Amino acid sequence: MRILHTSDWHLGQHFMGKSRQAEHQALIDWLLAQVDEHAVDAVLIAGDIFDTGTPPSYARELYSQLVVRLHTAGVSLLLLGGNHDSVATLGESRELLACLSATVIGAASDDAPAQVLVLPRRGGQPGCIVCAIPFIRPRDVLQSQAGQSAEDKQQSLQAAIQGHYGAVHAAACIRRNELETELGRKLPLIATGHLTTVGASSSESVREIYVGALEAFPTNAFPPVDYIALGHIHRPQLVGGLEHIRYCGSPIPLSFDEAKQQKEVLLVDLDANGLKAVTVLPVPRFQGLVAISGNLVGLPAAIGTAAAQGTREFPAWLEVTVLEDDYLADLPERIQAIAEGLPVEVLRIRRQRGNATARLAAEASERLDELSPHEVFARRLAQEELADDLQQALNERFRGIVSALQEEAK
Repeated sequence: MRILHTSDWHLGQHFMGKSRQAEHQALIDWLLAQVDEHAVDAVLIAGDIFDTGTPPSYARELYSQLVVRLHTAGVSLLLLGGNHDSVATLGESRELLACLSATVIGAASDDAPAQVLVLPRRGGQPGCIVCAIPFIRPRDVLQSQAGQSAEDKQQSLQAAIQGHYGAVHAAACIRRNELETELGRKLPLIATGHLTTVGASSSESVREIYVGALEAFPTNAFPPVDYIALGHIHRPQLVGGLEHIRYCGSPIPLSFDEAKQQKEVLLVDLDANGLKAVTVLPVPRFQGLVAISGNLVGLPAAIGTAAAQGTREFPAWLEVTVLEDDYLADLPERIQAIAEGLPVEVLRIRRQRGNATARLAAEASERLDELSPHEVFARRLAQEELADDLQQALNERFRGIVSALQEEAK
């Protein structure tokens, strides 16, 4: 069984006045070519299919096109709701899409078996069992209680999400046992999710989803499955260094701080023994997106280099951070003059001094007792140049120590 794991497409994103329609169309064309070349059995999109709850018409057309083209290719599609998605928008065409080999799970349900799916291989034979869990809204699994502290709310939400995973996993195990008895062979079991996990590294385009309630879901709270396909974090990464728990990341950069990331989708191979292999498929850059910085002496060369990522028809989009000369009042005019005639389009100009001043003012107004231990540790860790896996491991170790101390203090 081969699954293509992707997430966070954000169809319909309006990026600083620019449409991403051409990029998403190119992405669909490229994805279909990969599905054919690598003999993919099913495609899984782990949330944030759309950028808003009311996507523009062209975004809905791209969505429909993806469904129809995968159906024509004989490939199943599993679509999961994310925190950007509207449950109603995803649900309005759910029954129609079911006739086109696409299953839509827009929201968590009280009916656990309803979130257990059998993903077929090409040809229709069962390939794997899925605990199909979308973004879980607190109201889906939790009732607020008067008098709860912030810590109580956090623990209650974590327990509720963990309980939901447990219920769906139990239903999936029952379904798997039934099918394995019927088929006479073992089936792999996978799960999905759209949430922040402990140690995950995000970007500026990732919206906080459990503000004031749950910072991150612990890795050990997931049920035992062969693979966990996650969405919400736009940077591809393993979770806690574990091969079977992964964010695939967004297939196109959704903010300038993602411009240097190599975007990817994941080919997940499963067999009767569980996870066999995960193969990274790098996604081509369909639109030049470049963040550069420098003073007015160095910027012409930097902008000239960035121009190599654009064409006259599709100029590269630039974010320019000005160093040293950021006090000049006519800075936008000077930058535009440098970019004149080049296949680039300056979308944002940032002044280093202004950004630094705002940051320092915000930090100066903070007091230590306003920060959580995790925030203090994260800021200290950010001052070190450490590998991503080591940062994740240190974050998890610190959270474990804090949790143990809190338990002792009770």
